Amino acid sequence: MAMVSSRLVFLFSICILISQAIAQPDFRYSYCLDKGNYTSNSTYNTNLSQVLSSLSSNTEIDYGFYNFSYGKSPDKVYSLGLRRGDAKPDICRSCLNSATNLLPLLCPNQKEAIGGYDECMLRYSFRDIFNIKETSPSFYLWNPNNVSGNYDQFSQDLMTLLDSKRVQAAAGGSLRYDCLAGAMGEIPNCCDGKQGGRVIRPICNLRFKVGLFYDTTADNASSPSLSPPPPPVPSVSPPASNNTPAAKGKESNKSQTVIIVVPIISFVLGFGTIKVATNDFSDANKLGQGGFGVVYKGKLSDGQVIVVKRLSKNSGQGDLEFKNEVSLVAKLQHRHLVRLLGFCLEGIERLLIYEFVPNGSLDNFIFDPIMCVLLDWARRYKIIGGIARGLLYLHEDSRLRIIHQDLKASNILLDFEMNPKISDFGMARLFELDQSEGNTSRIVGTYGYMSPEYAMHEQFSIKSDVFSFGVLVLVIISGRKNSSFRNGENIEDLLSYENHIFSDHISKFGEAVFQPPLIDLAQVGAMCLGHWSGSKKLNKLVCFTFEWGTLPQVQVSVFCCLRPQAFIYSWDTLTRVLHAGHYHLVLLFTKIRYRIL
Repeated sequence: MAMVSSRLVFLFSICILISQAIAQPDFRYSYCLDKGNYTSNSTYNTNLSQVLSSLSSNTEIDYGFYNFSYGKSPDKVYSLGLRRGDAKPDICRSCLNSATNLLPLLCPNQKEAIGGYDECMLRYSFRDIFNIKETSPSFYLWNPNNVSGNYDQFSQDLMTLLDSKRVQAAAGGSLRYDCLAGAMGEIPNCCDGKQGGRVIRPICNLRFKVGLFYDTTADNASSPSLSPPPPPVPSVSPPASNNTPAAKGKESNKSQTVIIVVPIISFVLGFGTIKVATNDFSDANKLGQGGFGVVYKGKLSDGQVIVVKRLSKNSGQGDLEFKNEVSLVAKLQHRHLVRLLGFCLEGIERLLIYEFVPNGSLDNFIFDPIMCVLLDWARRYKIIGGIARGLLYLHEDSRLRIIHQDLKASNILLDFEMNPKISDFGMARLFELDQSEGNTSRIVGTYGYMSPEYAMHEQFSIKSDVFSFGVLVLVIISGRKNSSFRNGENIEDLLSYENHIFSDHISKFGEAVFQPPLIDLAQVGAMCLGHWSGSKKLNKLVCFTFEWGTLPQVQVSVFCCLRPQAFIYSWDTLTRVLHAGHYHLVLLFTKIRYRIL
């Protein structure tokens, strides 16, 4: 009977906690940091309960910012509470009380967590987090509607307003002043040209919106150390987004919003450390150079080999690409994407530190008359499949829909086992999850890999990457550079060059080249180059093909980039042609009229 009673008491306690959380407006954001666990009967759990109880009841939070610690190392707990600038003290205390009950439930047994509502933010950790400059984890939220009228004037007025309020909001010291400055710098990455946006950092929050969103009657005179009046408001729990439904609350009921949780980048390195690792950026360590700047190989003091991208000081587009790539790649985790290890922002130096992929880029193999022998048919098939899975992640499975916009052989790196990794997201586009198309006033990418819509009409979508993938598939099959198809004044089709070129590859690949996998890849490549009605699902279809070796029977219309020509063929017909013999392989490629720009 006693056991039944204890269970009822426990159930009743849980119901109270849940009812408190429901009574409070939506818990907007949370992040459970994977930095250690504790057990329910541990000293750390006891100390955490004491800290959270003190934080929610202490009246010092009325001044806007409060920190409290309890216990002795290694079980000492540190906590921070932050009140929104216009939130009345009693509302803030109620807000923190709900947060102290809910956050441990969302991050069970995690030693470090951060989360909050509209009116308050709560953070606790096993390490000292007081007066420390930290920018991660960061939360972004923006209104999907663009500003109307003069965009440049709006952006200028916004920055002027935020800059004027930054001094007042960060009266507590330089730490919060710098935090707000950094948050302002994130606006072009998350909310550029939007009617509203929010940047939430561990020690400060920033919000702007077209229209009044705060309480003008709140008495804030007693808040000298208050963090920014504009507060946080994202709504998603990072690793377990099911705990907190996305895009909820008053604002999100009016419009569809997008929330991004930025995971912590592994580490931030000083410029001096990178300088030593690359031997003062010596030419001997130089791997290559592009529009972004120079790429170097380096080795850290612990022996780890790294790749460093050093932003060119004279590159007009470099700053934009740096911000874009950091904000993008930090969110991406996939075995077929190059992993970002860290970054450096020091003075005028901007560096990205990536994992070292030992075998270099794909173009070093497929276009080299000697190295290409190492890429037998099985490896090429494996490489194409890995690229397809990486694209599927970017387009469908990541928190954001991302368009790479420069998918080509030189941006595919190969590891020790020749597994492909997609690199260079400097020109990638972020998309809201329900958005699949857009326009640009600036063409970026590589001619020959661009889709006709993008090259001629400046329209980009996931089809742009699918088209580039189709070209890449055919380049990998043929071993020819698409830019090399010139014969005097004539520009030859990538898919219609002479029979003897394929004959050269027969001796390298053997008879396996004419087995069904090649037929599948020829179909995939042609569908990617065409305007197939199901192209939005093409990435999933490609991955399905690599698993099961089957493709649907469809008709494909492939357009010429130079002339509005279209050719429609049944795959039944083309498959029969392929089975007839290897010389007919050329016939297939000849019929699919894709012309290099």
